[in-house]
Amino acid sequence: MTSLETVLRNTQNVKVIADSISLNQYVALDLSVLNHNLSKESLADSADFENYIEGYLTLHNAKVAYGGYNEERNLYKRSTIFKDEETEERNIHIGLDLWIKAGTPILAALDGKVHSFNFNAGFGDYGPTIILEHQVESQTFYTLYGHLSLDSLDNIVTGTVYKKGQQIGSLGDSAVNGDYSPHLHFQIIKNIEGNFGDYPGVCTKSDLDFYLDNCPNPNLLLKISSHK
Repeated sequence: MTSLETVLRNTQNVKVIADSISLNQYVALDLSVLNHNLSKESLADSADFENYIEGYLTLHNAKVAYGGYNEERNLYKRSTIFKDEETEERNIHIGLDLWIKAGTPILAALDGKVHSFNFNAGFGDYGPTIILEHQVESQTFYTLYGHLSLDSLDNIVTGTVYKKGQQIGSLGDSAVNGDYSPHLHFQIIKNIEGNFGDYPGVCTKSDLDFYLDNCPNPNLLLKISSHK
């Protein structure tokens, strides 16, 4: 049986944000603990964070900043949903983030149907989230779209079929997206494990091997950079 990773590599011309934006208008963004230019002030609140992202895009003459897969971040220290007194800190990001303005159209990566959706409210959470189910060749898998606008969930129905490239929603702002600068969290999931409208997008170091296997690098599908 063809592996999911091979299926993803062989699939071409996939976009999950506004099709009018070409890949040469994307720029890589490092939000890891190794980026010493990223001060605590840059992440202090959504307004400062958004100013940082907008300044970065302007500096690089770009419209979309992307990155974050298997990236250890200090960003999540702001929210208690990633750490409490009894659990290991979750601070390794296992999706791909695409940073762009609120209201940007979000597209279905591939033909699929709505598996589930939810408004994951709360500081640091996904906000409005849609999960699509896909069947390609012998593989059944899922794509998660987090930090959407509230109206992205209006009239949505489980089982609704979307075609590749069809708009499924739009990006939300900090008021609904967990208090982040506007961005899409895009994640590929092999085994959804009974989750509904939600799936971990940040994991602990001890669980990293499992999540890297269950959630392949989205850039295998999106092919934004040459690092596939």
